Amino acid sequence: MAVAHGSRDPRAAVTVAALLDRVRLARPEVPVRVAYLDHCAPDLGRALGGLEEAVVLPLLLTEAYHSRVDLPAALNEARAREPRLRVRYGGTLGPHPLLLTALERRLGEAGVPAGDPSTAVVLVSAGSSDARANAMIAEMARVWRRSGWWTVTPAYASAASPTPAEAVASLRRAGAARVVVAPYLLAPGHFADKVRRDTLAAGASVVADVLGPAPELVDVLLERYTAARREPVPLAG
Repeated sequence: MAVAHGSRDPRAAVTVAALLDRVRLARPEVPVRVAYLDHCAPDLGRALGGLEEAVVLPLLLTEAYHSRVDLPAALNEARAREPRLRVRYGGTLGPHPLLLTALERRLGEAGVPAGDPSTAVVLVSAGSSDARANAMIAEMARVWRRSGWWTVTPAYASAASPTPAEAVASLRRAGAARVVVAPYLLAPGHFADKVRRDTLAAGASVVADVLGPAPELVDVLLERYTAARREPVPLAG
């Protein structure tokens, strides 16, 4: 049971469906279902209806409020309605080293060579009110700098600073020959569109595509599935 955040933008659900189709191709013996926390159907309670056992995996890129509070609460409600339901809860997609590989894949598809020493990268996440989630993005940027880039700077589309446009402008003032943007976002939607628009206006040369159904995400999701079956993440409440 893969649980996505959900969006009013129909492109988001299409992207989630494409990712899960690739999961089904990789593991055809594993039944794959989807649920959403908001904006889309089915919600988690409805998706779990009638099941006696499920491995629930958050399609979330950081450990923040949704994975720590919203999803466990929805699961506890579902278990209260379905006493026979056995749930194994898995970890979020990120952090994971393969996600940096996926980010470099998207930059490469946009014409940016991996680890180009003349290129500065702005790593953009959605942002969170949870400081731990934002710190994880900053740590990802720190690790990614080792790949040879001029630098890698974290930025946040909401709830934290710097904004993506501020990060681009700061790097240009610092003398970066080229600034590119790597969205650490699962699917197209409001944030992805705003990041593209604002960072290009601020002077970014390239804005890569969102992660979407990248093969690395398929591998991470299946790794989380295997880990959850072996040792589930503790479920609050």
